[in-house]
Amino acid sequence: MLGIFAAKLLVVPTLGYSASSKQRRGMQQPRLQLAVVMQKLVLSNRWQSEIWAPMAVVPDNATSDAVEQITDSDGVERWVYHGLHLTLRREQAEGYYLNISTQKPRVFVLWQIDDDRGVPQQVTASYNDACTWMDAGEQVDSVAMPPDMYDVVSAFARQHYRPEPKKRIRPRSFLSKAQGPRSRR
Repeated sequence: MLGIFAAKLLVVPTLGYSASSKQRRGMQQPRLQLAVVMQKLVLSNRWQSEIWAPMAVVPDNATSDAVEQITDSDGVERWVYHGLHLTLRREQAEGYYLNISTQKPRVFVLWQIDDDRGVPQQVTASYNDACTWMDAGEQVDSVAMPPDMYDVVSAFARQHYRPEPKKRIRPRSFLSKAQGPRSRR
């Protein structure tokens, strides 16, 4: 059922740097080895000469961080960046769950322009990670999550995500007389 990504799934022990590291010692974190396909579209525009954007995230079996150009025609270039990893972390289970519970799950790619090329730096499947990157002013775009990757992320999120219980708000009629009603001004 896990398909292509199951073959690429590596298990890496958690590094315990937090106060609760004793609880997490021995826990395993799935790690997916990925490549990102970036596309450059040349424009005939006086303000912007080109647009870079991620086009796809695919399973990768390359052993290095190689970059290869796969097409160059009609003003469109595509580059494959190997050697990226997505490590599924328990503390991001909520972000994974938010992503997989949508109609169109996404993989988020943080990328930068380097030597006139769009270069992916990191990938995540967590909404929370992507929001943090965007809040920091980073360039983040999303691509469709491959079905095999969805199976891995979904299984991980369902295993580790525990929604926080809803807190009951006490009605005003139950406030004690010592607290008194709030005055309206």
